Amino acid sequence: MTHHHGPSTLFPLLLITLFVMSGKEVLASRHLLETTLPTLPELPKLELPPLPKAELPPLQEPKLPTLPKTELPKVPDFPTLEKPELPPLPKLETPKLPELPPLPHLPELPKPTLPTIPTVPKDIPFPSLSPSRSTTSP
Repeated sequence: MTHHHGPSTLFPLLLITLFVMSGKEVLASRHLLETTLPTLPELPKLELPPLPKAELPPLQEPKLPTLPKTELPKVPDFPTLEKPELPPLPKLETPKLPELPPLPHLPELPKPTLPTIPTVPKDIPFPSLSPSRSTTSP
C-alpha cells in the first residue's frame, strides 16, 4: 500500500512562507508612508491657434421625376353562383340504454363523536412552596 504524505508536509511549508512574506509588505507600506514625493515643476500651458470653421455649400434637394398615372384595367363581372342546397341530414337513432338495477340499501352508521375535553375547576388549592410548620412534635 502507498501512503501520501504530500499534503501533511506542504501545509507547514505554506504557513512558513506566508509568515515570512507578510513582514516585507508591512515594511514596504511603512516606507511608502514615510517618503515624500518630489515636486514637479509646472509646465507652461500652450495656446493653440483657433481652428478655421469649415463652411459647406448648401445642399440642393434632389428632384424626383414624376411618374405617369397608370389606369388599371376593369375587372370583368363574374356571374353570381347560386348557393347549393344540401339534402337534410338523416336522423340517427340512438339505442336505448338498459336500466341499471337500484343500489342496495346501506345501513346508517352512527356518526362519530369527538371525545370531550375535561374542564379544569377554577378553585384549585395551590400547594405552598414553604414547609408547613406544625406545632405538634412527633
